[in-house]
Amino acid sequence: MNEMIGTLEKHQAPVDLSLIVLGDMVSNLLLSSVQKNKRIELAEAFSQALLNSLKTPNKKH
Repeated sequence: MNEMIGTLEKHQAPVDLSLIVLGDMVSNLLLSSVQKNKRIELAEAFSQALLNSLKTPNKKH
């Protein structure tokens, strides 16, 4: 993952492309590492955490 992020940064990939690649990496991680009956629950929790982090003003990562 770090290599892919480095490549995106090195080539100054547009935000939409970076998000597509990141989404694909997250999907692959869920499919390869999480039990089938837990994938949707974990994906929903991840999505909610992402949305919550965007709602918090002035939060630096």
